[in-house]
Amino acid sequence: MITVNAAVFTGPNQPLEMRELQISDQPGANEVLVKIAASGVCHSDLHALSGEWETPAPLVLGHEGAGVVIAAGSEVTGLEVGDHVVLSWTPSCQKCEFCVTGNPVLCQLANETAYQHVFSDGKTRLKDGEEDVKSFLGVGSFADHAMVPASAAIKIRKDAPFAQAALVGCAVTTGIGAVVNTAKVEPYSTVLVIGGGGVGLNIVQGARLVGAKQIILADVSEDKLELGRKFGATHTINSREVDLLTAVKELTEGRGVDYAFEAIGLPFTIEASYEAVRRGGTAVVVGQVADGVKISIDPFVMSDQEKKLIGSNYGSSRQSIDFPNIIDQYMEGLVDLDSMVTDRIALSEVNEAFAEMRKGRGIRSVIEYPMA
Repeated sequence: MITVNAAVFTGPNQPLEMRELQISDQPGANEVLVKIAASGVCHSDLHALSGEWETPAPLVLGHEGAGVVIAAGSEVTGLEVGDHVVLSWTPSCQKCEFCVTGNPVLCQLANETAYQHVFSDGKTRLKDGEEDVKSFLGVGSFADHAMVPASAAIKIRKDAPFAQAALVGCAVTTGIGAVVNTAKVEPYSTVLVIGGGGVGLNIVQGARLVGAKQIILADVSEDKLELGRKFGATHTINSREVDLLTAVKELTEGRGVDYAFEAIGLPFTIEASYEAVRRGGTAVVVGQVADGVKISIDPFVMSDQEKKLIGSNYGSSRQSIDFPNIIDQYMEGLVDLDSMVTDRIALSEVNEAFAEMRKGRGIRSVIEYPMA
């Protein structure tokens, strides 16, 4: 057994507790044990912590992690001890119709395991004495070790820094993938992004990568709007000060944008994204909403103007392909991951990181673990 230092969720709106847990040093046949080097503190973790998502306790939060494989199961292929990996919160069976057609994020295995915070046998791998402790989305990266299915550990190059690589495990891939994979934004398009957090900034970055001619970022924070310009926004709208839809119409000569992306997860901003697209345009819901949230859309407008409202999960990513490609682009200077990391913290500071997140400060706090 290995002792694991972890931040444990015990119930909604309770501070995470620092505990020593136990995990086996012998992975199952198709599992790998990873020494976590870095973990992003993501807004999805806050959804769970705040009680907006029904989440079991006790549980180790964190799902945006990177580290080193220190043990591999007997049937694992393509991974070996010493490999650097980014963790994925959608393990895949690699056999079903979704997996073999390039849509692994839709694999039913994720619904049955990661979304229930367990493995395929219905069990967890962490213990607190005799008590089972689950891992959030099957990852649990607010701990210095994690056992994951081999399909959820994506091998990356060893010269990429862990703090930046960890963010590819969620926010970066979710944002860039929504543009490239889900919406398939065309060059010279006009794009609106509502929300300048970690995901929204990467939607901006994705739109820049594909050659959009007009990239409009809307947020209520001037700091995030300024950072958005660094990531590639050609125009910004402070929607606290001006009416969002009026400003979008003015910037697009009254027609609306070709593509609008909602990256917050609020009903009124999702509805606004749909209203902001032109006839025949596409609105993409990327932000994660609280349990039970509903929106209102006029179906006559949808049919009459042929507007499209679609969803994007994890950027419709093929993690085994997209993670290494994004990291290669970062290492070549084409993708900015450095600006995403606004704070580097110890695990013991994670509750303070959530307090800063609630205030809307920073983009990503990254927990860095000792690797000695």
